[in-house]
Amino acid sequence: MKYPTTHAMDASELRDLLLQRLQDMGFTLADNGRLVAYTPDKETVRLLHQPATKVEIGQHQQWLQKYLDRYIHYFADGSEVEPVRIHPVLREVVNQHDAHLFRIARLLWSIPLSKGYGRRLRFLVFDKSNDKLIGLIALQSPPLSFPVRDRLFQYPPGRKTELVNQTMDIQTLGAVPPYNHLLGGKLVAYAAASNELRDAYRRKYAQRKTEMEQRMLPPHLVALTTTSAFGRSSIYNRLKFHSTRIAETIGYTEGYGSFHLSELYPLFRAFLEQQGVSTRGGFGVGPRRKWQTMVRALDRLGFSAELLRHGVQREAFLFRLVENLEDYMEGRSTEPQYRDLPFADLAAWWRERWLLPRVQRVTDWQTWRKGSLYDQLFAPVAEAAV
Repeated sequence: MKYPTTHAMDASELRDLLLQRLQDMGFTLADNGRLVAYTPDKETVRLLHQPATKVEIGQHQQWLQKYLDRYIHYFADGSEVEPVRIHPVLREVVNQHDAHLFRIARLLWSIPLSKGYGRRLRFLVFDKSNDKLIGLIALQSPPLSFPVRDRLFQYPPGRKTELVNQTMDIQTLGAVPPYNHLLGGKLVAYAAASNELRDAYRRKYAQRKTEMEQRMLPPHLVALTTTSAFGRSSIYNRLKFHSTRIAETIGYTEGYGSFHLSELYPLFRAFLEQQGVSTRGGFGVGPRRKWQTMVRALDRLGFSAELLRHGVQREAFLFRLVENLEDYMEGRSTEPQYRDLPFADLAAWWRERWLLPRVQRVTDWQTWRKGSLYDQLFAPVAEAAV
């Protein structure tokens, strides 16, 4: 369904559109105003994200027409990949050229792109043997409140914000074809735990003040957190370096969020602005603005905020970058004891533990052709307009 975005709708129109949207996605509204408990499988969750992903790709059509031809050569055909020669290198995105490549690759994801908020770092993982892109990492400031993380620590009084802001959230992580068929996603996850990524953080944020409070935070990056996109994660599970666990599961999210209504967000904003309710935000608002806008719009339409309980519980993971994480986050240690994990060592381990055994079992990566990206990035627009 294609939603109008050029004018504000009245309450009745928007209410009917919301109900139709929920019905189209397979949700049922109970008599008490809540969504019926929903426990979809991975493929169903992908389909739930599909409309918003198509909208995002549609918004990039002119940009893709301009740039895709210029960057398509960075994507490998299967025939251009020699598994035994793969030589991964990690590169921070610091110029427009790499930013454009990151942007194109991120449009291949099954969930829409968020610009992120607060502190941000982006990386490309390249195969030096053929100068082709393997995958992406994007980090952003962590949510101040994240129950599955917060249950792990007893923060010292008044220091939670300071300590949580010495962690980051993995917003995007994964491999592009054909490397995703060769467990390249696990390689990119190893890169997230590397010394090189932590060093890039220190270079960028040493002597930087926070936007909201103008406080100077220590340039320490002591942990990363993330959630799987589709329930349980195949990338992070069993991810070890020798006996050292790289990613550890810490529980599941509660199944709240706004992704299933993201297509309606512009209409919600226009509806509220028409009623004199400001939807503008500022520094430090981050994802809270979108959440608050959704809640306010739902309330004025006569719905409960429980409509934001979509029921998709995502597995949450913690990457320890220091050995004394609990002591540091709980104030018993003043200096982090960093793990020593050079990316070259992590990549060598990935090669032996994951890549070479995988090559013996699968062959589908060999037939991948970069030309199929044109179909993936242009065909959804035609479908969405039907």
